[in-house]
Amino acid sequence: MDEEENNTRRQQERRDFLRILGTAVAFGGTAAVAPTVLGEAASPQTPPNPRIPGYDWTKHRWAFGVDVGRCIGCLRCDEACKIENDVVRDPNHFRTWVERYVYLEGETRPRIDSQSDPQNIAASGSSGDYRFDDRYRNATVTKAYFVPKLCNQCEHPPCVQVCPTGASFKAQDGVVLIDQAYCIGCQYCIQACPYSARYIDHQKGVADKCTWCYHRITKGLNPACVEVCPTHCRIFGDLNDPASEINQFIRNNRVQVLKPETGNGPHVFYAGIDREVS
Repeated sequence: MDEEENNTRRQQERRDFLRILGTAVAFGGTAAVAPTVLGEAASPQTPPNPRIPGYDWTKHRWAFGVDVGRCIGCLRCDEACKIENDVVRDPNHFRTWVERYVYLEGETRPRIDSQSDPQNIAASGSSGDYRFDDRYRNATVTKAYFVPKLCNQCEHPPCVQVCPTGASFKAQDGVVLIDQAYCIGCQYCIQACPYSARYIDHQKGVADKCTWCYHRITKGLNPACVEVCPTHCRIFGDLNDPASEINQFIRNNRVQVLKPETGNGPHVFYAGIDREVS
């Protein structure tokens, strides 16, 4: 079966799933019908790993590191990500983003800004790139730092658990991916993610997120955001390689993960964050 026939089959399965699920809801039979429908849709129609010639999933276990003390909030990572992955340029479409934590004199909790919020950024240059605004120019800032964020590629991803069609799945090398041919845009995965790392691609009507530039790392390259970071605050590598840069980063720093209480097992390790970062 060629690729065109595969795509046609997947689209038909998607339409059939929506039709059956819609009928169940209309007749109040969701509880009785949905488990059967979802069980069929989530059966192994989606391969457990993407087919990439020459790449062995069993030999890698990818992880990401962020040295917060090195981040200068230049947003080159966000720009490189948008270019590399053809992400729509608006605040509702993102794969990685940067948050600014600012402590003002007399305040005990930080003010948190993100370039994903149009009120906290200013357009610069003819290309429409973004930079953080200067709202704190006249304030007394006692402490400030930037925190890059992205998909944590969890060991136990809740987004995969709630996906009714099997579109979200975890590859054997640990990276959580989305087969958009199966995605129905239900947004269950977006609600399940405690890190707000997923969004709906409004042009395609499907979920999207950071994949650590899977098309690059499976060819031995770094993710685009790692490649362009001028201060080397983003670190990427293979946990199966004892000499890898990510293993050195974890060994040499007191690292933390975000929301450890969830039990998701994130694979993004941070150095230099306060407890206010979540």
